[in-house]
This record gives sequence, C-alpha cells and structure tokens, in this order.
Amino acid sequence: MNTERSTRAAFQRVIDGSTGNAERRLRPHYEAGSAMTGEHLLITGGAGFIGSAIVDAALARGYQVRVLDSLRADVHGPLPAFVSEPERASDREPERESESPVEVASAPQSVTASVVPGPGPESGPMIEPGPSFRARARNARPAGLDPRVEFILGDVTDPGTVARALEDIDVVCHQAAKVGLGVDFADAPDYVHSNEVGTAVLLAGMAERGIRRLVLASSMVVYGEGSYRGPNGFTRPGPRLSSDLDAGRFDPLDPQTGLALEPVLVSESDPLDPRNVYASSKLGQEYLATAWARSTGGRVAALRYHNVYGPGMPQNTPYAGVASLFRSAIERGEAPRVYEDGQQRRDFVHVLDVAAANIAALEFTAHSDSGIFRPFNVGSGIVHTIGDMATALAAAAGGLTPIVTGQYRLGDVRHITASSERLRAELGWSAQVSFEDGMREFATAPLRAAVRP
Repeated sequence: MNTERSTRAAFQRVIDGSTGNAERRLRPHYEAGSAMTGEHLLITGGAGFIGSAIVDAALARGYQVRVLDSLRADVHGPLPAFVSEPERASDREPERESESPVEVASAPQSVTASVVPGPGPESGPMIEPGPSFRARARNARPAGLDPRVEFILGDVTDPGTVARALEDIDVVCHQAAKVGLGVDFADAPDYVHSNEVGTAVLLAGMAERGIRRLVLASSMVVYGEGSYRGPNGFTRPGPRLSSDLDAGRFDPLDPQTGLALEPVLVSESDPLDPRNVYASSKLGQEYLATAWARSTGGRVAALRYHNVYGPGMPQNTPYAGVASLFRSAIERGEAPRVYEDGQQRRDFVHVLDVAAANIAALEFTAHSDSGIFRPFNVGSGIVHTIGDMATALAAAAGGLTPIVTGQYRLGDVRHITASSERLRAELGWSAQVSFEDGMREFATAPLRAAVRP
C-alpha cells in the first residue's frame, strides 16, 4: 500500500495550565494527508477507553462519527446520569409505542429508548422516554463525548439496534468487546455472547446493507504463548504446568534439554493458540470476519493490540489491564503487586498510538483488495517487562516500591512481544509515544472510576 495514504501522528507534550510543570499530558498532532473527509464512520464501543481515543482521532481526520455503545455496568458503572430515576406513576405520561427502540445493556437494569435527531448541530441525538425511565434528552450522551458525534445507546448483539446504527455508514470500526482474563470460567457465556455473537450480528447487518469495510479490534492473546528459539530452532511451547509454576519455574522449558527457551518477537504469520476464554472469543471474531470478507468481498484490517495503556483506563477490576491495576494500587497508597518474578516480557503501547493505527487501518480498507482479511500487530516494538512497568509507574508517582509476589494466574502467558513491521511497512504507522514519556504521564493521569464487576 502507498504509505502516503496512511495516517501519522506526532505527539506534543502539553503543560496543564492549572498545574504548571507538575503535570504533563500527551496529545496527538495528525499530519496532513489524504483524509477520508466526510466519510460516515461507525465506532462500536466508542465510549470506552480505546474507542474514545479513536473517536477523537477520527474527528481530527475528517470523519463523520457515530458511536454505538451499551455503556455496560461492569465497564462504565451504573446507569448513566442522563437516565433519570424510575418515574412515579403519577408523573408518567401515557405510554406510546416507540418507532425505533434501543435496548440499553447496562445489566442488571435496562431501559428502552428511541434515538432521534437533536434540535441543532451541536446537540447530537436525543433519547425519547421509554415506558420505565424518562431520559433527560439534553444530556443524552456520555460525559466528555465530542458534540459532533452522533451517539446511539444500545447493544451490538441486538440486530435491530445494529441495523439502525449502520444506516448511511461507509466503514465500521468494531471496538465493542468484553476484555481481560476475567474472574473464572463462569464468565465464558458473557465473553462469547458479547464478543462472538456481537460480531456475528454486526457482520450480518453490514452484509445486508452492503457495507464492505471493517477494522476489527483483535488482541495479542490469539497467539497464546509467544514465540521462542531453542536448540533446534523456533518453537511454540505448550501451556505451562502448575507444578512448574508452583516451584517458581516460570519460563517455558525446552522439552529436550530442560533449559529455558529464548523468547523472540511474534509475527502475524505465527500459529494462533488461544489459551483462555477471552482469547478464544477474540480469535472467534477473527474467524467470523474472515468468513464475512470471503462471502461478501469485504475488506478487513484486524488490529492485534498488545498491552494498551494511557489516561482513561478502567481501574481496579479483574477485566482491566495490568497497567491499570498497578496504577490503581499506587493511587490507593499501596505497593504494586507483581506476579511471578516480574520478568514477563510485554510490549506496552500508548492508547494514542493505537488510535492512530486505527485511522491508518480505516484508510487501508478503502484501497485494499476485495475479500481480504489482513491482521496487523499493534505494538511499540520495544520490549519491557511487567516489573519494568511497575517500577516506572511507582517512581514517577512517588509510590511504594513494587512487591514481587511469586504468585501466578493459570492461563497467563509468560512472554508475548510483537513485531509491528507489517503495520509500519504497509500502513506507514509507527509508535510515537516512548515508554518513558508514556509512563510519566500515566502515573498521575486520571482513570475511569472504579466499578463493581
């Protein structure tokens, strides 16, 4: 692909005016290029951590953006503030049938509402009152969402909601998903329903409407354990044994020599080996997208995110990333607790770089061959350990020294780091935020409020 079509983003350090030099934050500055100005883009999960960064990047690039998000309670907290308390019977207006109901999946509560255009260009869409709740229409949007964005409150697993969200859309960026390792296997139905069923419903809706371009948020977890080099060349070790982990033998061993294998970078052509329910559901999304592309002549760019971090991460839940868990511990005045020996290799990539990768991928789908499914690793290309991250965050925030616990979670992989050379070569993208700058910012940056999973 001609890299002149791709989006590059440089990042500026901005001094917060309220704090002088005490606080720094990063913001993207997108280079001029052949933006797909005026195209109508649907971002599912656009109110989330990564999705909201993509919204900002897409607006800067000239897209007309619509967001579909269920604002589910285990990510965003209880029903949003723009939905009022249940009406009293004496206050209730006569009920009338809604022409286009949208089911809000904020379990365990739900509300039926109708999305209608707002009264002016700055208002965004409003929500009509449903039979159980009255929506305050003038506030019917997540806090902080840009007023240029059209917002639809609804679940990607609902075909009717998806059909309405896809009206007049040119290209879809599918970010909506249940993420993280979770609590236990009881989470499996939710992962499969949210991720695989939601993707199937979205793709079916796109096929019906003739929408042929998709950027899919995938994950490094589809690889399972990373790639290694042993005495006989490259190898992919099987799952680590509980007996080895209990004994503190954390590195995968060569079955012939019993020595620790040497970890190497993973490429997109490496075998896929998901090792937990979340990973299986992400690979399921990829398989569905592949089948859709072949069936419809669609074009898919699947972005396999590595460890994404940055301001606005959800905090203190089993579904948050390790960066968020460390950051939450520091904020509570506790030492970050590092599992195993802290030497697990990872690739930490800033959310603004991930947003820029999505914009480049959107533009890739406008020029790629029909029927293509093309995966891309999205990482910084620089290897750090989990212990490195905990130490950097604690130092930047003036927190307690991390504690290496020796504990482990069965299902975690030891080392997984990616080569993002394909993304650089074909889309002209490269990470711009350094580990040092990103960690200094993230150490004191605001996070999303803690929610009860």
